[in-house]
Amino acid sequence: MDLASRYKGVVGLVFGDNPSNEDSYIQRLLDRISNGTLPDDRRTAIVELQSVVAESNAAQLAFGAAGFPVIVGILKDQRDDVEMVRGALETLLGALTPIDHGRAQKTEVHAALMNSDLLSREAENITLLLSLLEEEDFYVRYYTLQILTALLMNSQNRLQEAILTTPRGITRLMDMLMDREVIRNEALLLLTHLTREAEEIQKIVVFEGAFEKIFSIIKEEGGSDGDVVVQDCLELLNNLLRSSSSNQILLRETMGFEPIISILKLRGITYKFTQQKTVNLLSALETINMLIMGGAETDPGKDSNKLANRTVLVQKKLLDHLLMLGVESQWAPVAVRCMTFKCIGDLIVGHPKNRDILGSKVLGEDRQVEPALNSILRIILQTSSIQEFVAADYVFKTFCEKNSEGQTMLASTLIPQPHPTARDPIEDDVHMSFGSMLLRGLCSGEADGDLETCCRAASILSHVVKDNLRCKEKALKIVLESPMPSMGTPEPLFQRIVRYLAVASSMKSKDKSSTLEKSYIQQIILKLLVTWTADFPAAVQCFLDSRHHLTYLLELVTDSAATVCIRGLASILLGECVIYNKSIENGKDAFAVVDSVSQKMGLTTYFSKFEEMQNSFIFSPSKKPPQGHKPLTRTATPSEAEINDVDEADEKEKGNEDHPMLLSLFDASFIGLVKSLAGNIKERIVDLYSRPKSEVAVVPADLEQKSGEIEKDYINRLKAFIEKQCSEIQNLLARNAALAEDVASSGRNDQSQGSEQRASSVMDKVQMESIRRELQETSQRLETVKAEKAKIESEASSYKNMAAKLESDLKSLSDAYNSLEQANYHLEQEVKSLKGGEAPMKFPDIEAIKEEVRKEAQKESEDELNDLLVCLGQEESKVEKLTARLVELGVDVDKLLEDIGDESEAQAESEEDDH
Repeated sequence: MDLASRYKGVVGLVFGDNPSNEDSYIQRLLDRISNGTLPDDRRTAIVELQSVVAESNAAQLAFGAAGFPVIVGILKDQRDDVEMVRGALETLLGALTPIDHGRAQKTEVHAALMNSDLLSREAENITLLLSLLEEEDFYVRYYTLQILTALLMNSQNRLQEAILTTPRGITRLMDMLMDREVIRNEALLLLTHLTREAEEIQKIVVFEGAFEKIFSIIKEEGGSDGDVVVQDCLELLNNLLRSSSSNQILLRETMGFEPIISILKLRGITYKFTQQKTVNLLSALETINMLIMGGAETDPGKDSNKLANRTVLVQKKLLDHLLMLGVESQWAPVAVRCMTFKCIGDLIVGHPKNRDILGSKVLGEDRQVEPALNSILRIILQTSSIQEFVAADYVFKTFCEKNSEGQTMLASTLIPQPHPTARDPIEDDVHMSFGSMLLRGLCSGEADGDLETCCRAASILSHVVKDNLRCKEKALKIVLESPMPSMGTPEPLFQRIVRYLAVASSMKSKDKSSTLEKSYIQQIILKLLVTWTADFPAAVQCFLDSRHHLTYLLELVTDSAATVCIRGLASILLGECVIYNKSIENGKDAFAVVDSVSQKMGLTTYFSKFEEMQNSFIFSPSKKPPQGHKPLTRTATPSEAEINDVDEADEKEKGNEDHPMLLSLFDASFIGLVKSLAGNIKERIVDLYSRPKSEVAVVPADLEQKSGEIEKDYINRLKAFIEKQCSEIQNLLARNAALAEDVASSGRNDQSQGSEQRASSVMDKVQMESIRRELQETSQRLETVKAEKAKIESEASSYKNMAAKLESDLKSLSDAYNSLEQANYHLEQEVKSLKGGEAPMKFPDIEAIKEEVRKEAQKESEDELNDLLVCLGQEESKVEKLTARLVELGVDVDKLLEDIGDESEAQAESEEDDH
């Protein structure tokens, strides 16, 4: 009763201390119901209570303060009195149903919400209501379902918890699906709300045979031609499948996908699409899309389930029904066709087999047959709906993504047809190839200046050439005839598209009123050019073959009337002419393009275009990805006008300069490409501006004297090298001065202070990189000189050591010669003494022997001396050359020799001390 007391406090706060007439009247009626002795009087009182509570917000508040215990008591204790139970349930329903807010005052308390909160706080009350579903009386079950639905609307979490904790709670609700139609519909509506974001309840509902009962009701109601009950069934089905791979697997392996696919079959008069039929088809397509997606992103089995679902869906001929509904059925609403194209795209993305099946599909009858891709292209070029164009474009995006064979197949049909003499509509020739139709669409707006069809064809061509070098080369070789041969010469397709970009710019400047309507034509054409030129130098060469192209692109980047996206994409295309430029022709190389940019706007302003684009609505990382159709419910069912015109709301969205549909066309892969190119362009331009045009690798080998090169030529070559280095340094200084002036001028612009500060950091990086490279080159030269000096000093030291060794050898030979002379003298003295003391004997001729020995020793000494003199002469010549080289390098040779001599003397003295 504390809760009731608190509730009375709220009533008192609203109505004051004195109870209102409604409050006192409600209290008297409750007294008659609870304390009355006559059954008729009690039934009359509950009928009156029901009427008052259903019409007055104040009466609902008064009832909530004291009425619930009385009514709950009737439901518990008076089950046999059916009229009282009915009255009690109707009174409860009235107390939980909000009064029309148009009649209620804004300051009034929302009594229905408060009553729902009060009733749902006691789990026993929910259990009591669920038990009433087993009563035989039709109205008891009917009112009970309505009360549960009202509680679910106002107190969803509590009701879900109470039903889960009630034994057979879900089972009783599922049994209601097999009841009479009215009760079945109420139970269906209740289960639809109950299964939203309630995984445990979803599992129990599926276990109770929900799939069989749902498809049974859909079939009974007539499929897509049925009424709102079919929509409720599909909504319940979607709740069960949306985030559960296990439920999808269960459906695939039990009933299969045929029941849901059969809903897409058009029956009866195919051109009659009522609003409800359209909503039913959209709900069925939403179910198909869920199966294609495979479950929640966090589900570990999503990928394998997705692959299995897609394979089975195509095996069950889903593609045929989708193509019939989206392509061949001309009377289908735009929303249905758009959702159909989305399902086709999702069905083939990342699935090579399904992709090939779509590529082989043909539509039409008898002789009027053509490939399905041709039919979809025809819709893109003809439809008046932007959303249908975007949806059909998604089919080609998914078909060409990582499908080089499919791209090559489509590109192989790019064969120019003779220019028609009359304006032949594209739809008149179903036998036209895909490529011919695409080229016809690219050139269709030249006569009347309407480039809508051209830009749509350009979008398809961007998918065909994306990341495929062969297709880029094939498209680049296409040469188109002039519409009037007498007025012009044939020109390449690439240059024709650049010309259309200029035409679109001039048309936009003339017609200011159609800015929003046509604000995507230039962006889509620029997307094609950026995609085509990426990593393809031949396209850059083709672009620069005409000087007007570069001039126009510079004007477009600086055009204040262009949108941020247009200026940014034009800057990217301009940067591609730098990073993919392989030309060495003067005026067309990368340096010429960078110089043109610097002279036209300055690199600060140029780099700022990248940042502006990346912070824009289209490229901002914080923007939400474009969402598909919101889950269709009774409260979110679109009106017929919204179904037939799904473009209007998008066109007015937030008043952006760039059309919102670009969110879908500029997908994550293209945005990633643009951001990657922006970074590469900055690095390349910094590299070009911080290095001389003629890149010279300063290596030690360039400073060494070549073999056979005389000193004069060597010195002249070194002088030329130094002069070239000085010239390049002056060039760098001039460039840095221009950059500094650009930074200084940009710093004075207060209006663009923020973006200029960001851009100036880039220019600081340019200057720092330039200074760093100059220091690196200077340090390289200094290291080279030091290495040469060290090498020369090392050679001089080795030659000195060699000379000292030779002198030592010469001294040892001289000592040996002197010892021989002394030995000879002693021998002569001994011979003389022998001659004087003894009789003459016959001795060998000593003098002859001595003379012979002396001559041989002298000869050997002279030979060794000659060799030593020759070696000394050679070494002295080398020393003279090294001395001259050291003098040229600014080294004091005398001082160097004195230092070497001092070191030798010190070493000799240390050796003597050791001995």
